[in-house]
Parts: sequence; C-alpha cells; structure tokens
Amino acid sequence: MSCYNPASGTRSFPMAHILPFPAWRYDPSRVRLEDVLTQPYDKITPAMQAEYYAKSAYNLVRLELGKKEPTDNGNDNVYSRAAAFLDQCRNDAVLVQDPEPAIYPYTQTFSVPGDSGAMLTRRGFIALSRLHDYSDQIVYRHEQTLSKPKADRLELLRRTRVHTGQIFMLYSDPERRVEAVVWAEAGRSAPVAEMKDEYGVTHRLWRVSAPEAILAVRTHMNGKKLIIADGHHRYETALTYRNERRAEDGMDFADFGRTGHMAVKVGKPYENLMMTFITTEDEGLLILPTHRVVFGLAGFEAARMLEAATPFFVIRDLGAATSATSAVQQLRAVGALATAFVVKSAAGTHLLEARAAAIEEKLAGQPALQRRLDVVQLHKVLLEGVLGISEEAIRNQTNLEYLRSADEAFDRVAQGANAAFLMNPVKVEQMRDVALAGQVMPQKSTDFYPKLMSGLTIYAVD
Repeated sequence: MSCYNPASGTRSFPMAHILPFPAWRYDPSRVRLEDVLTQPYDKITPAMQAEYYAKSAYNLVRLELGKKEPTDNGNDNVYSRAAAFLDQCRNDAVLVQDPEPAIYPYTQTFSVPGDSGAMLTRRGFIALSRLHDYSDQIVYRHEQTLSKPKADRLELLRRTRVHTGQIFMLYSDPERRVEAVVWAEAGRSAPVAEMKDEYGVTHRLWRVSAPEAILAVRTHMNGKKLIIADGHHRYETALTYRNERRAEDGMDFADFGRTGHMAVKVGKPYENLMMTFITTEDEGLLILPTHRVVFGLAGFEAARMLEAATPFFVIRDLGAATSATSAVQQLRAVGALATAFVVKSAAGTHLLEARAAAIEEKLAGQPALQRRLDVVQLHKVLLEGVLGISEEAIRNQTNLEYLRSADEAFDRVAQGANAAFLMNPVKVEQMRDVALAGQVMPQKSTDFYPKLMSGLTIYAVD
C-alpha cells in the first residue's frame, strides 16, 4: 500500500512510526509492584487469578482478567467493573500519568527453564507505534488468531479505553544503532520501576524523555519491518477498535492515501498502540518449545500410528523407560541437523526424524518455508494425515492440548491421553522468514519467554 500526495503527484510508502507517550504507571511509593502487576491475560490461570485478587485491592487482574459473576448482565459485568476499577486507581492516585512523553527502556533478567544456572537478560524499549494493516507490509504476523479472545479484548478496550498489555515486536538492527541510543540514555539514571515476578524474572524500567534521544531512536527505527512475536490477538483488536473510532469520528479512511488526509490521523491516540521493541539479534531472545498432547481419539492405536508414520519418518525406539528429560536431550541433538520430534504413547517412547524426500512430496502443496518446519510436518503429516484430526479440531483444541513442560506431557499419557509429541523450539530465523513471506505458522508454534509484564506501563486512547 502506498500513500498518494496530490500536491506533488508522488507516492510515499508507509514506514514504522515510533512515538513517545506519557504512560500511566503504578506509583511504587503507594503500592508494591509485585502486588499489583500481572502476567498477560492469556497466561493467567484460575489459580493465578485468585492469587492476584488476594494480593491487593489495586491488583491489575481486575482489569486484565476480571472474575465473572453469576449475576453478570449488560450493565454489570467484567468489563464495567474493569472500567470502574481503573477510575478508582486513578482517583486514589495509585495510577499516575508521567508528566511528559517518553520512551521506556525495559529489561528482563531470568533463568533459562530447564537449564540450571543459565541466566539471560532481554533488552528492549516501550513506545508507541502507528497501527498498520498487514497489507501495508510494515507489521507482519506469524500466527493465526481466533475470534473469541479478540471479541473479549475488544469489549474490554471499548469500556476502559486503555492498553495495559504489551505487544512484543521484533525488528532487525544488526548494527545496534537503536540500542546504542536507548541504553546510553538509560544509563544516566536509575530505573523508575523494578520488581520480581512469580517466575523469578526481574523486570526493570527506565524513562527517557530527552528530545534528542527520542529523535535519534525514531530516526533509526524508520523503515524497519516489525514482526509480532507475541500479542497477535491484541494487535488485531487494536486495529478493529481504531476502525470503529474512525467511523465514530466521521472519518472515512478507506481512501485516505489517495486524498492526502494522512495528517488528520496523527493526533488521534487510537491510531497508535503501545509496544515493546526488541531486536532479533538480542542475546536474551529465547523461544521455548510448545509440546502437543493428543487425547480422546476413538479407536486410537499407538502401534498403528507409528506404522503409518514409517514412510515419512525414520523411527528410533528410545525405550519405554526413557524420561522426558532424556528424550528432550536426544531430540535437541537430532534437531540440530534435521527436523524431528519425540512421540510418547502406550507403544513406548520413539524419536521420529523426517525422511526429507518423502516429506517434500507429501507437503508439495505447502510453501517451501513451511515444508521445512517440524511443527508443520507434525500437524500436516501426522496429526491430520495419519490421525485424521481436522484443521478445525486442531484450531479449536478439540483433541489437542498444548504444554510447555515435557514432564507434564509425558504425565498426560500416563493418565490416559493417546500420545504426547515433544517438540524442538522454532528458531527466530524461521519465524522471521515465514512472517516476512506473508505466511503463518500453526497455532502455538512459538513461546517467547519470559512474557512481558502487564501494567508496567499503560496507554490511554481516550
């Protein structure tokens, strides 16, 4: 998509547009951040929700993922209560707005799950970015979204008119020009916020408001392509909300690029979204595998599944007594050279390594980038082709469960599930290449760790 300038008769192409903003933040002198901040809404279990409610009357869970009540109706529900909670936090000066626009350098220091003693620090910065339709080829996705969570987030946004969660955006900057500016400026002062979450991750936040630093960051970010690492549902919700607000304001932007009305949009808060920007070159960028568990298939026979998989995979018996930890270690060793995954079933524990030629033929209808992904090979060849689980059933998780823990996946089989499939993590380069090609991966292909804390900064669109 290009934008036409009627005065000059030329077209210009949209680009990443970074902006500072005055964030609403919890006042650390009034509340402990550990008591009020939460994980993203889609990572909050019922047990976590209850714990958050008990920690503080000001805990963000009341907005991020409030409790539903049997008496909920059109006037009194989780969304109306979220809006009332936000008003209370503002009125009580627990949430206060920074006095001037800024960008917010942000680090997360964490131990690597499953790797005792290994510590990493992931660095980025929080700022606003102009919302772009995918057709603009500025923002790229790598996963499909579902309508139900988007409907929930949209209604919450309509009622509260704030964004509390971060969109995790990746960009490439091999020369680290953006980071050089951000961290040179952050080093001039102490963090404005610091806390440790329930997973032992230490979050630190700085505030940078120097105009020359912000201008340098904006300049270096111009022309960058942005890839959504995490937050697809919230990003698409923000697009829908933007379009609703445009219509409310009486603006028809269907052809704004041809009529030169770009300037009309600049001052509208709903045209922008709060994001955390992290380079693909960052040493703390970690993707964990997401394992699959198949359950509830009538007539399932593990031996028959393995036999049907033989034309497409070299199958190695790892022994029934093999632990999940040992299986993961062996999978990683093979995965460095080939696509593979481990299957745990009543027939034992087996490592399946792709027969490249057979897989290429079987997946001939898939794009080349997709054919080389072990998660696509598992879904298309084994789950759909051998086990007969439809794309819709996979999308709705009818017979499929996703787990981060390999031990839990093995336990599910012991408890009666049909089979567990242990995966290697997707590589950042694979995700990047798929996204920039305009393609998407199967659901739950990536699990970026740790998650970005909700409520660390809040962006108001009213």
